[in-house]
Amino acid sequence: MNTTNNQSKQEKLGRISEIQKNSYTIRYMGKDIPAKLKGSFYEKEAQELPVVGDYVHFNINPIGDSQIVSVCERKSFLQRPDQAKTATMQYMVANVDYTFIITSLNEDYSYNRIARYASVALNGGSTPVVVLTKSDLCNNTGRYIREVETISDKVHVHAISAIYDIGLDELEQYMTEGTTICLMGSSGAGKSTLINALAGKELMKTSSIRESDDTGRHTTTHRQLIELDNGVSIIDTPGMRELGMAMNEEGIGDTFEDIKELEMCCKFSDCKHDTEPGCAIKAAIEDGSLSYDRYMLYQNLSMENQRNYAKKKTISKWAKQAKKFKDRNNSLV
Repeated sequence: MNTTNNQSKQEKLGRISEIQKNSYTIRYMGKDIPAKLKGSFYEKEAQELPVVGDYVHFNINPIGDSQIVSVCERKSFLQRPDQAKTATMQYMVANVDYTFIITSLNEDYSYNRIARYASVALNGGSTPVVVLTKSDLCNNTGRYIREVETISDKVHVHAISAIYDIGLDELEQYMTEGTTICLMGSSGAGKSTLINALAGKELMKTSSIRESDDTGRHTTTHRQLIELDNGVSIIDTPGMRELGMAMNEEGIGDTFEDIKELEMCCKFSDCKHDTEPGCAIKAAIEDGSLSYDRYMLYQNLSMENQRNYAKKKTISKWAKQAKKFKDRNNSLV
C-alpha cells in the first residue's frame, strides 16, 4: 500500500477565513473548519505562515481540529511594519485583487494616509481603490476626488454614501465572481456599513460616530473573510489610523512613478535635488508640474521606509544570532 498517495488523497484545499492566536478557521465547501498548523510550520519564517486569504492544503478531521499542511503560492501579499514591535513586519492578508481604502469625508480624511495605503497595496500586488464614504455629508466631493487622483494614476477613486445608496453602482465593476476585496481604513470610516450595502443584508455590526472627534468606535477586532452570495469574497480588517512604511520601496515607487521618472532626468545620477544644476525635480516644482507638498510626501515616506528597513535588518540579524546560540546550547545538553 502506498501510504504517501493515500495521505495526499486525504488533503483538501481550503481558504483561511479567520485567525485567532494559534487557531485557524478554514472556509471549505461553504463551511468553517477549525484547524491548527502542522508542527513543521514552527520552523518557518513568519511570512510563510498562513494569513487570512491564503489557500491552504489541509488534512480534515471531522471530530476535532484539522491540520494545515502547506500554503499555496500567493498572487498578492499585503504587509506593514508592526509599530508595537519596533519595525518587525505584520503580515496582513493574501490573494487580494482590490484593496478598498475606506476614508470618510469628515475629519478622518487624510491625503497622506491614503497615499500610504495605496503604496502598501501596490507593493503587495493589489489594485488600490479609494472609497470616499459619507458623501452626503460633503458639499464638494469633486474636490476630494480630484485630489486623490493626483496620488497615482494606478489609484481608482469613488465617492459614495452607503446609507443613501449614492455611488454604489460605481463599485459594481469590482464585484465579479471569484474576486477578493480587502477593506482597510480607520475605525468609523464606514467599512462595516459598506459591507452590509454590498451584501444587501446586515452581515456586520455598525457603531455610531463620536461627535466629539468625528471618529468611530472599533467594530472589527480581527481580520475575517466573508463570502457574499454573488461569489465575491470580502476581507474586513480592524481600523488603522496609522500605517508605517517598511520594505515598501516598490510600492512607493509605483505610487510616485512621476517623481521616479523625473529623478532619472536629472543631470547627475546622484542628484540630491538641493543645489545641483540640471535638477529635473527642482525644475518641475518651479514650473508647477510637480507640487512641492507631493514631493515632500514622497521624500518622507521614502526616508521612513529606509529607516524601518534598517531596523528590521538589525532585528533579524539579532534573532538569527540568538537562534544559533540557542541551537548550539541545546546540542551540548
